[in-house]
Amino acid sequence: MDLSRRTLLAGSVAVAAAPHAASAAPIERFPIWPGSPPGGEGLSVRDTTVRRSANGPADDIAWTHVATPMLNVVPAAQPNGGAILYVPGGGYVRVAVGREGSGISRAFAARGYTVFELLYRLPHDRWAAGPDVSLQDAQRAMRLIRSGAEKWRIDPARVAAMGFSAGGHLTARLASRSALKTYEPVDDADAHSARPTVAGLFFPVITLTEPAAHGDSKRELLGGDVTPERIARFSAENRLMSDMPPTFVACAADDPVVSPANSLAMFAALQAAKIPSELHIFEKGGHGLPLREAGRDHPWPGLFERFARNHGL
Repeated sequence: MDLSRRTLLAGSVAVAAAPHAASAAPIERFPIWPGSPPGGEGLSVRDTTVRRSANGPADDIAWTHVATPMLNVVPAAQPNGGAILYVPGGGYVRVAVGREGSGISRAFAARGYTVFELLYRLPHDRWAAGPDVSLQDAQRAMRLIRSGAEKWRIDPARVAAMGFSAGGHLTARLASRSALKTYEPVDDADAHSARPTVAGLFFPVITLTEPAAHGDSKRELLGGDVTPERIARFSAENRLMSDMPPTFVACAADDPVVSPANSLAMFAALQAAKIPSELHIFEKGGHGLPLREAGRDHPWPGLFERFARNHGL
């Protein structure tokens, strides 16, 4: 299977088809940690990218090693006060995000939301936090967004998170483990909450339990330590906290990369925990949901926005 074209899909392939991509606004881009990220003592990780397609756009890249976690800020066309943390996928093998703003981010910016795209670190680079290293970056990103609310003209009470593929796994963990202490505070931004107002999980990796587990994600997260305890701990459907935010889940029934059983497991767990939640399984879409289909806007962005606005975004 071609990982660069399928497993790593995180929505950025929709850039060319996105109705708002042509009106690209300048992107602010900055590191999320002041100085070196936590847990890197003795490491020599370097930021490394690869082209996802030999003939694709220059910004259609994925990061195979991340030394400097970053946020891309895609500004809203007409800010409505809401913000979204965008968490791309890549099977924890890579992070499929460019430097110029994805089609999905541009589409939500056109709806009035300031979108923050997260480039997060990967467990295989041997950071001290292990499988929680990506969660460190997601928590830090949420806190930074809220700390800069005045600068970006957003309401700190209206910050959603939406994740795609393995980014859906990370977003689910961010939503259910926002209060988990994964690092020591480094500045005033860390006084802010890391809990999203609402979460969106799209064709997400969720469980590490067979037979539904996504092989790359499971291998990258757990390595050789695949005890039942570790599998349970890092399966995102387990031990959902009572303060988990309302959560929207969507995938395609014909997804050949991440089984729709992941979405079903997450929705069942959300319902059992009495978390406000909504599930959509589209007939077609493969490992990805397009912005446009057959010349028309696909319904998923509007469905997510409706759900998110109903729950505080």
